[in-house]
Amino acid sequence: MKRHLISWLRLSASFIFLLLAAIAVNQLYSLSMLLEKLLPFSGYAFLALWAIFFIITAVTGYRLWKAPKIPPLADREGGKHFDDYIAYLSRALRVHTTMPEDSRKSGDLRWVKTNLKLHEVDALNHTKTVATKNFFIGAFAQNTSYGTTTSLMNNIKLIWHIYSSYYHHQSAREFVQLLKSVYECLPLSDFNKDELPAHIKPIIQCSFSNTLSSLLPGGNLLTPFFLNLFLAGATNTYLTCLAGIITSKHCQMLSLEDKQEIIQQSMFEASFMVKEIVKECNPILSVTISNAVKKAGIESLDTVTAPSTGSSVAQDIVSHLASSLKHIIRETGNE
Repeated sequence: MKRHLISWLRLSASFIFLLLAAIAVNQLYSLSMLLEKLLPFSGYAFLALWAIFFIITAVTGYRLWKAPKIPPLADREGGKHFDDYIAYLSRALRVHTTMPEDSRKSGDLRWVKTNLKLHEVDALNHTKTVATKNFFIGAFAQNTSYGTTTSLMNNIKLIWHIYSSYYHHQSAREFVQLLKSVYECLPLSDFNKDELPAHIKPIIQCSFSNTLSSLLPGGNLLTPFFLNLFLAGATNTYLTCLAGIITSKHCQMLSLEDKQEIIQQSMFEASFMVKEIVKECNPILSVTISNAVKKAGIESLDTVTAPSTGSSVAQDIVSHLASSLKHIIRETGNE
């Protein structure tokens, strides 16, 4: 069924494309005939310009979409096609800024591995930066279309940044394939309930860490509210860390053995990165939210009117309680 549907979609797309092309050619020809009547040879010049435009567009699109010829991955290091793939990487990889340009050698495995490790460090640093942004987006814009769209765009930009930092020449087709590979490695892309505990564990651990309770200046009353923010932010951060690390691992593959270990290694590294990021973001988020809650509380208590002559006992009690609460909140904030 799926194969027939894809074939039908391709045929439909081809039909629509040819129909639009026929309409465009007919309209251009009619316009060229009109120009020909006004000025001799102007119609032919008009058609020639459009033909050149279409050729340039087609060639540019082909070059943009064309993927480089990559040798097949070997089963293991030293296996069949391994030397060919290393030779391809030595030509395709960017030379890291810390390595001299003249150090590049075709087929040099040691140079390729060193260059890949240096690029990996940059990729992890950039992943951490983007994941930190997505932590606050996930915390403050959870369950909103803005938060989802912004996080998705940040992840796509992250994947593109890592991909383009590894290779000299980029291909739209290769980038789409990379996006597909990264998505297939993320949790819930192909639902498997057995994998969920391994993904949820680092999120729960970093959100309920021992440092969390000590960093909550609002006390136990605000703990559920903070935990909700931390869980949403940590989940967003974990997915971003996974996307960045998986992309880097894909760009570093030397054999099929490496490809089989991508998910496990990425989960292991992402779990440590998300704990580090949440630990750094906790003080900022905690203090910001606590100050906002205290300010809102004081402003709400200011609306309580002061006791006046002839007021009831209940009004006097409420006014006195509001004044005491404002005093306590201000003292807590000063501490």
